[in-house]
Amino acid sequence: MPEAYDFRQPTTLTREHARALEVALQNFARQWGTLLSSRTGALTTVELDGVALTTYNAYIEALPSSTTAVVLHVEPSRSPAVLQLPTGLTMTLVDCLLGGPATDLEMPFRELTAIEWKLLGDLLEYACGDLAYGLASVAPMTFSLRGVKYSPSFMQLIAASEQVIVATFALSIGDVVGSATLMLVAEPMLAAMRSTDEQTVRTDEEQREHDAAVAMLTDRIHDVPLQVSARFTGRSMSAAAIASLQVGDVIPLGHPASRPLDVAVGDVVLAHAAIGAHGTRAACLVVSTEEES
Repeated sequence: MPEAYDFRQPTTLTREHARALEVALQNFARQWGTLLSSRTGALTTVELDGVALTTYNAYIEALPSSTTAVVLHVEPSRSPAVLQLPTGLTMTLVDCLLGGPATDLEMPFRELTAIEWKLLGDLLEYACGDLAYGLASVAPMTFSLRGVKYSPSFMQLIAASEQVIVATFALSIGDVVGSATLMLVAEPMLAAMRSTDEQTVRTDEEQREHDAAVAMLTDRIHDVPLQVSARFTGRSMSAAAIASLQVGDVIPLGHPASRPLDVAVGDVVLAHAAIGAHGTRAACLVVSTEEES
């Protein structure tokens, strides 16, 4: 059946990639359910309801106005992720960790106290390990806690139009049930899966041709000419002062005489250099690079 193409979402989730993600996240759900059962002392089940590709803005708008949104840091992509738990489940988890029964506390929304967040954070640190283990078949990555937010509308983690993968889980702790979500930035995940696809379908000859093409492209990139500037630190002047400049006026710069010049390509500073001469031409001697600094 033909589907309308949405130019606002150029990336698509192929059937193969969707299935790979479902299998990986089902593994995580089983591991997470076992972890919660052992740590809370209450029978806990976690089941994957579905995986969808959407925008970050659409994901945020679908969340409750007040919830427990745990922000994660993902390596090696250095992208954020969000594990969202409804308030009722969050408070039940905390109560179970303190020895209470797995019942719906029917509490109005409130932020976690420092002690409650410490208990929940320790539990979620283990969940990060389960998540990395479950997704290992899709892409090698690690997860770590960055913090917790309670108002999704104020979470400006990435651009609103950025595409994200959203997994929805049905979570039950005893008789308490709810829906949790996991948000992952789409591009790093899909890039890793596309890379795996290419490696698995290439023959030895195709792999050699690919490696040769990459090497040739790298060599050509090294030959690309770039405009390099050695510049002083600028200073601010009023429009009136600039308009009144005359021949012979001296403009003091905000650049100490002992400080090297900035060597830049475009607006990116790559190195620092001292002023000098090379024959009859002015020159500068590189004294440090930005990486060293």
